[in-house]
Amino acid sequence: MIVDCAIYRDGHRTEGPDDLSDALAQARAAGDAFVWIGLHEPTEKEFDLVTEEFGLHPLAVEDALKAHQRPKLEVYDDSLFMVLKPVCYEPDSDVVSTGEVMVFIGDSFVVTVRHGEGSPLAAVRRRLEASPDMLRHGPTMALYSIADATVDHYLEVATELGTDLEELEAEVFSPTLGGSRNTASRIYTFKRQVLEFRRASVPLAVPLTRLSGAGVPFVNDKAQPFFRDVNDHLMRVNESVEGLDRLVSDILSAHLAQMSVRQNDDMRKISAWAAMAAIPTMIAGIYGMNFDHMPELHWLWSYPAVVLAMVSLEILLYRQFKRRGWL
Repeated sequence: MIVDCAIYRDGHRTEGPDDLSDALAQARAAGDAFVWIGLHEPTEKEFDLVTEEFGLHPLAVEDALKAHQRPKLEVYDDSLFMVLKPVCYEPDSDVVSTGEVMVFIGDSFVVTVRHGEGSPLAAVRRRLEASPDMLRHGPTMALYSIADATVDHYLEVATELGTDLEELEAEVFSPTLGGSRNTASRIYTFKRQVLEFRRASVPLAVPLTRLSGAGVPFVNDKAQPFFRDVNDHLMRVNESVEGLDRLVSDILSAHLAQMSVRQNDDMRKISAWAAMAAIPTMIAGIYGMNFDHMPELHWLWSYPAVVLAMVSLEILLYRQFKRRGWL
């Protein structure tokens, strides 16, 4: 459905007419104006009118309707089509979710299609409307503002993920919590969230690099420094994401190594106690056999002597295992 429609003339907003064709005609007639239409999860029928009036390419329209696209930039005869994937992070549930924003810009028009709840564009509009000097540059500034807001939020999410990863790292190396059964599951879940973040941020580097250079249709040359700035921020994000991915892999490896060492320690302790239990069991087993002719069988002090021998051997083994760190 259409959530907003307005004409921006000389950097200022005026409400657009009900008829979309009239809105585009008015914007082009003014010369220094453009129309911006925002849609949220439109149906094919709802989008048909926009497609017809603005001459959008059918392949781009198909991508905009179906969503689930990688970040990309496509140039068509009558418009420029860009896909961005905003991200949201819920620290309480440790879940990274992605939305999608498709942006069409062309001669005197901007059409934005939003999928998901994590990518509202109302704040972007308000910020632009508070800066008439930027709006005077036309549809290019709308594309820049959306990309800038998306990447800035990437930085915030990357910072939150880094903070949570520090807490997870402290838990892994804690002597009391490092062996928790849920630790490996939490690490793996966190790695999946970082991977989801990478799918949104890393592919965006190519479109922004293209927009930072010259020769892209429908993009004002004066906007190149703005897109270079967004691209620089994205590079910082991608470096942070790569660092998070490597660190969480190292933490997982360290946790598995810790678990292996602890299992080895447990096995050594079990083996030591089993060896200590074997000696009295062996001696008791021998003396429990029904034979008449055995050493010390009829001695008065034979029973205490055998018990003393068992205790002495147990103490000797205990000291040896303790010295070697098995107990």
